[in-house]
Amino acid sequence: MNKKLLSERDICTQYITPAIVRAGWDVATQVREEFSLTAGRIIVRGKLHTRAKNKRADYVLFYQPNIPIAVVEAKKNTLAVGAGMQQGLGYAKMLEVPFVFSSNGDRFLFHNQIATDGIIERELTLDEFPSPETLWQWWSAHKGLSERQTELVTQDYYGGGGDKTPRYYQLLAINKTTEAIAQNQNRILLVMATGTGKTFTAFQIIWRLWKAKAKKRILFLADRNILVDQTMTNDFKPFGTAMTKIKKRQADKSYEIYLSLYQAVTGAEEEQNIYKQFSPGFFDLIVIDECHRGSAKEDSAWREILEYFSAATQIGLTATPKETKAVSNIDYFGEPIYTYSLRQGIDDGFLAPYKVVRIDLDRDLSGWRPDRGMVDIYGNEIEDRIYNQKDFDKTLVLTRRNQLVAEKISEYLKQTNRFDKTIVFCENIDHARRMRQALINENSDLVKQNHKYVMQITGDEKEGKAELDNFIFPESTYPVIVTTSKLMTTGVDAQTCKLIVLDQRIASMTEFKQTIGRGTRINEDYDKYYFTIIDFKRASELFADPDFNGDPVQIYEPQDWDDSPVPPDELAAGTEAKGTYSTETDERFGVGEEDGAKVRRYVVDDVEVRVAAERVQYFDADGRLITESLKDYTRNKLTGEYASLNDFLSRWSGADRKQAILEELTNEGILLEALAEEVGRDFDPFDLICHVVWDRPPLTRRERVDEVRKRDYFAKYGPQARRVLEALLEKYADEGVAQIENKQILTVSPFTELGTPMEIAWAFGGRTAYLAALQELTQALYSA
Repeated sequence: MNKKLLSERDICTQYITPAIVRAGWDVATQVREEFSLTAGRIIVRGKLHTRAKNKRADYVLFYQPNIPIAVVEAKKNTLAVGAGMQQGLGYAKMLEVPFVFSSNGDRFLFHNQIATDGIIERELTLDEFPSPETLWQWWSAHKGLSERQTELVTQDYYGGGGDKTPRYYQLLAINKTTEAIAQNQNRILLVMATGTGKTFTAFQIIWRLWKAKAKKRILFLADRNILVDQTMTNDFKPFGTAMTKIKKRQADKSYEIYLSLYQAVTGAEEEQNIYKQFSPGFFDLIVIDECHRGSAKEDSAWREILEYFSAATQIGLTATPKETKAVSNIDYFGEPIYTYSLRQGIDDGFLAPYKVVRIDLDRDLSGWRPDRGMVDIYGNEIEDRIYNQKDFDKTLVLTRRNQLVAEKISEYLKQTNRFDKTIVFCENIDHARRMRQALINENSDLVKQNHKYVMQITGDEKEGKAELDNFIFPESTYPVIVTTSKLMTTGVDAQTCKLIVLDQRIASMTEFKQTIGRGTRINEDYDKYYFTIIDFKRASELFADPDFNGDPVQIYEPQDWDDSPVPPDELAAGTEAKGTYSTETDERFGVGEEDGAKVRRYVVDDVEVRVAAERVQYFDADGRLITESLKDYTRNKLTGEYASLNDFLSRWSGADRKQAILEELTNEGILLEALAEEVGRDFDPFDLICHVVWDRPPLTRRERVDEVRKRDYFAKYGPQARRVLEALLEKYADEGVAQIENKQILTVSPFTELGTPMEIAWAFGGRTAYLAALQELTQALYSA
C-alpha cells in the first residue's frame, strides 16, 4: 500500500495509534482521539447565527482521566513529519501541557517544553514513543510533587456514569487548585465568568479532596438561598447523605459536607453566630461562592466566618473579583490561581454572544425642569432644578417614560417572540413595581391568558420570589417577563433568558458583568444561542472599558455594608448615600419636605417622553463595537482570504465539491442565508459572493440553468442520462448546488422515478462516470 495515498485518518488508524498503544497507553482510559477543546464561537448576524469551526486536537493523552499530559497532531504522509507541530503547540497552550507530538506516519517530532538538556525538539521513531509513566515522571519532577502530593493530584474527578465531564478550562481550574492545595497553599482565588460552571468546578475540587481524604469536613458558603438549594439538588447531589444544609440556626456535627447561607450562620447577637458552635478547627476546607459580594471587606460579617476558621483551606469563587483601596479579594486570597474570562468563554463558544439595542430617550439626554411651583400627582411641590437620567425612577418618576420603555420592550418581543424569557433590571423596587404594571398594560392579551406572563421578582415580593424557579426552569412557560432590581443580578441560572433590559444606571463594572451574565448561558435544546440587551441607560458603554474582559476591576466600594453602591459623586443632589448592596431595599430619598416628613420621590404623569435614537449594535470578542454591515463583513473576510476574483474563481472551479467551500465560509462567520435575504434569495452563493465582494453582476439560478440548456450540453448522453441531468438542473434551480452534490440525491423524488441509484449510475456507464458527469455539470453551470 502506498502510504502517500492514505488520508490523515488512515495514518492515525494504521500508524499513530498502534505506536501509542505499543508504548503502554490504554486506549480506553488514556487516549482521546479528535478531542474537542472549544465549541466554536457563535457568530450572529441579524436573526441568524452560525458557529465558527471548533478547535479539536487529533489526540489528547491523559495520564489519569482527569490529567491531560500531551497533544498529538497527525498529518497526511505527503506532508513533513513536523507539519502539525505549531497547531499542536496551540492546543497544548490551551491545555497547559508540556508535551507535543507531530507525525505523518513515518516518525514523530517530539516537543518537550520542560526538557532539562536544552534540546526541546527531536525526532523519534514510531517505536520510541514515550510511555505514560515516563512523561508523568518528567512532569511531576518538574512540578516538584512528592509521592504524597502525587496521590492527591492524581485522584480522579467524579464521573458518575454520565456524559458530563469537565471542559478544558474546568479541568485546568480543578487541577491547578488541587495541586496548590497538595503543595499546602491555603488561600485560593478562582475567577470564572458567569455561566462557565463555577459550582460544577467547585464540586469536582471538593469531590477529589474528599475522596482522597485530604479534606474531611467541608463548608460551602453562598449568599442566596436559591444558590444553596440549586447546588444541593444539582451539582452536589452525588454527596448524598454525607451532605446537609445548615438551617434554623441548628448545627448538626454528624455530617461531612455542609452548605449554608452566610446569613444563616451570622447575626448581630453573639448567640446568633451559630458558626461558633463549631470549633475553629472543625472545617478543613471552606469554599466561598460569589466571594466578591462581601468576604473581601475587612470588617464584613462574612469575613468573620473566614477568620474564625482561619486554619481551614479557603477557596474563593467569583466572576468579578474586586480590587480597590478599601476592598481586595487578592489581598485576602492571593492572585487568582486561574482566570477564565467572559471574553474567552464567548470566543470558545461556551458562552452566548450578545447584540445591543441602544435606545436613547429625549428626557434622558436633555433632562427636565419643572415649572415654578409645579406639584406631582400627590400634591408635593417639586424642587426646582434640572432632573436628568441619574434622577429618573429614583428621585423623580416620569410615568410616561415608564410607559414608553414598556412599549419598546413589548414591541421588540412582538417582532421576535413574545414568549422569550426576559429580565428587566430597574433602579429599585418601586421602579420594578411600576414597570410590571406598564408591561401588563402593554401585553394585556397575554396577561388575560395567564396573569403570570409578567411578574415582579424583588426582595419584598413573596409571590414573585416563589416564581423564580419557574422562570429559571426551561420547561416552564411562565413567567415570561420579570421585573427586578438587585435580586436577580447574581446566581440566577436562567439558561433560556434571551432578553436583558437595562433600565438601571450601573456604575460598577462588577454589577454590570453580573447583570449581563444572566443572559450568557447557551441552551441549544431551546434555541438559545445568543441574547439581546436593550439598553435605555447607556450602561452598555461599559463594554468599551478595558476591564470588561474579566480581569480584576477597579471600582468604588462603600466603606459600610449599608452604603449605596453608587459612588458619592454620582448620587443625585440631596440623595442619602445609604442603601444595601447585597439585598434589595426600597431606597428613601431626602429631596423635599412635606409636613416635616421627607418625600420619597416625585411622581409626574403629564410630561411627554419620546425616543431620540434607536440602533442595533454588535460587539466582538474583545468588546469592540462591530460597525461593519453584513456585506462589508463578507467583503473584508473574502478579500483577506483571496487576493483577487481570479484566485476565488480558481479555487471554486478546482473544488470537487462546491459545498466544501461553502462550509469553509460558514466557519469563517459568513452567513450566506442572511446575505441572500439582503441581495436576493434566487441567487447562488457563488453569485452572492462575486457580486458583494467583487461587484460582478449576479445571475439567478434559473438564468444559469437556461445558459446550460442553450449550449445543447446533453447531446452526448442517452435518453435516461439526459432525464437525470434535466432533473439535476431543476433541483439546482430550486435548491442550489448543495442539493445536487448531496450523496443521497438519487434516493429522493424525482430520481426514484428514473431508477435505482445503481441503475441511474449505469445509464452514464457506472458510478465513476456519473460522478464525472455531475462534476462536468457543475462546471457548466458556473462557466457563465
